[in-house]
Amino acid sequence: MHPGERTDDGLLPGERIDDLLTRDLKIIQSAEVFSFSLDAVLLARFAGIPPRGRVLDLCTGNGVVPLLLSTRTQARIEGIEIQPRLADMARRSVALNGLEDRIYIIEGNLKELPALQGPDAYDAITVNPPYKPVGTGEHKGNLHQAMARHELGCTLEDVTAACARLVKPGGRVSMVHRPSRLAEIIDAMRRCRLEPKRIRFVHSRIDAEANMVLIEASLGGKPEVRLLPPLIVYEGDGRQYAPELLDVFYGRKTELNEDRQTERSGANEGQE
Repeated sequence: MHPGERTDDGLLPGERIDDLLTRDLKIIQSAEVFSFSLDAVLLARFAGIPPRGRVLDLCTGNGVVPLLLSTRTQARIEGIEIQPRLADMARRSVALNGLEDRIYIIEGNLKELPALQGPDAYDAITVNPPYKPVGTGEHKGNLHQAMARHELGCTLEDVTAACARLVKPGGRVSMVHRPSRLAEIIDAMRRCRLEPKRIRFVHSRIDAEANMVLIEASLGGKPEVRLLPPLIVYEGDGRQYAPELLDVFYGRKTELNEDRQTERSGANEGQE
């Protein structure tokens, strides 16, 4: 097979189709680029998403978050990705699942999106941004993987500024990140009038430090944040997923938090 030539199932060399384990969803992945991991799955199940309207996923990668969000809402879902290879994979994954009428992938820079879409364009936004500032840690792997890990294409401040311009007043912005940067995240959000409303720490084991944090903010909301119970990934001897994780992995539940349903009261909720 020549470079760039696709197989009969539309895959490029080195690509594979993985099962998302819920609603028969599939996704195209490749070892050459940064594949999704647990943080993206948790973000898609944690975020406050309206039943209809318009939802945006920044730094969408190969499109895993929009695909998983499609099981929770009838809203129009858009994902933006700066890397052409990943944006192409995301589009093909959307087509593979027959979701072209619900999910739309944009290839571009999130910093330019507010000028293209205008203010207050989205009811909710999700983002799984690069975790490491430029100059910290080694840039392991190729450029695709380096851009997914390091803030080469956008900084935390770029992300929060774009979210604040794109989300409607009272709309929700949900992010997954590293706990070590939580103070920076809250500061960056508040400087853009994004007020944190829910925070949940993720621990690999009950006796381990948190290695992820899920945070949801509301544009223009009043200062009042809920610290949710910690999410423990593994139980027992550390080899078996906790029941809450298994429920969302296999589609028995589409949301991490059972109280999420009672919190969907529209844009006015964020002003409380």
